Amino acid sequence: MNYIDLRSDSVTQPTQEMRDAMYTALVGDDEYGDDPTVKRLEQLCARKVGKEAGLFVASGTMGNQLAVMTHTVRGDEIIISSGSHIVVHEVGAAAVLSGVMVRALECQDDMLTPDLIEKACRPAEDYMSPRTSLVCLENALTNGKVMPLKKMKACYDKAKEHNLPVHLDGARLFNAAVSLGVDATEVTQYCDSVMVCLSKGLCAPVGSVLCGSKEFIEKARRNRKILGGGMRQAGLVAACGIIALEKMVDRLKDDHDNAKYMAQRLNKMKDVKVLMDNVDVNMVFFKLERPREFIHALPGKMLEHGIKMAGEEGGLLRFITNNDVSRPDVERVCDVFEKILKESE
Repeated sequence: MNYIDLRSDSVTQPTQEMRDAMYTALVGDDEYGDDPTVKRLEQLCARKVGKEAGLFVASGTMGNQLAVMTHTVRGDEIIISSGSHIVVHEVGAAAVLSGVMVRALECQDDMLTPDLIEKACRPAEDYMSPRTSLVCLENALTNGKVMPLKKMKACYDKAKEHNLPVHLDGARLFNAAVSLGVDATEVTQYCDSVMVCLSKGLCAPVGSVLCGSKEFIEKARRNRKILGGGMRQAGLVAACGIIALEKMVDRLKDDHDNAKYMAQRLNKMKDVKVLMDNVDVNMVFFKLERPREFIHALPGKMLEHGIKMAGEEGGLLRFITNNDVSRPDVERVCDVFEKILKESE
């Protein structure tokens, strides 16, 4: 059965062009720094986000954690939104790997503000407090919203008042740029380092790129080795990342349009309340006013119709559109979902 998979935008299949590129990729040994395809990917990504250098890593989590490791020393504290991916979905890695404290702040829409950053910064002269050493932002956010450039700039400027670097979790950076109608560099001008995921929405089978200054990336490269992230003939997968950056960014608007269409249809259904203000990119979050037993059984019921969906998290269900989900697929999902709802009344 060919499933319609809406669990995430990380479930996409590599395109045929990517598969062909893997077959013909020139490779070396990335540990020795002589894999030409990896080097090309790193340079391409750095250029696209306006940074000096890039480092190919296995995952977005590795990229974010390398950034934390490289910007901080053990015992430091980072400032971040409590709903961010680094806090919620990275298994407490900042504490385990970097030995840092996390100042996780409750924020409206999970977006930090200059006032929150100001209040969270520890006095430099207070030797009994951890040293504030990093501010982490996210764009697009995991709640489906995009942080406006004006808000990013305000946070960046406040961080600089305290001589703090800013790391951007840009797993869906290009979704944010497309949604804002700007080049990615307009977003990344407000950070010192950025992690870009190649396998979320852009269809590469694996990998992310951490970008920043040359000095920062050289330190991160050493830390990557500490994490066991050094790779050999990684050009085989880096070749897919090049196509992801060159060919798959512009089409993200299709995913956004499909998500907006799906949100409008779902929101008309009985007992469904879509968070319409959160449909900035390709993510549709909604509440379902049905018994707990029904909600828990819903993914299984959808699967019987060839549709994969994630289970409830934090009181919300979600659908995430991607390259492998067409507008007719969206129509079918909505039809099946509505049918299941009506049958259970």
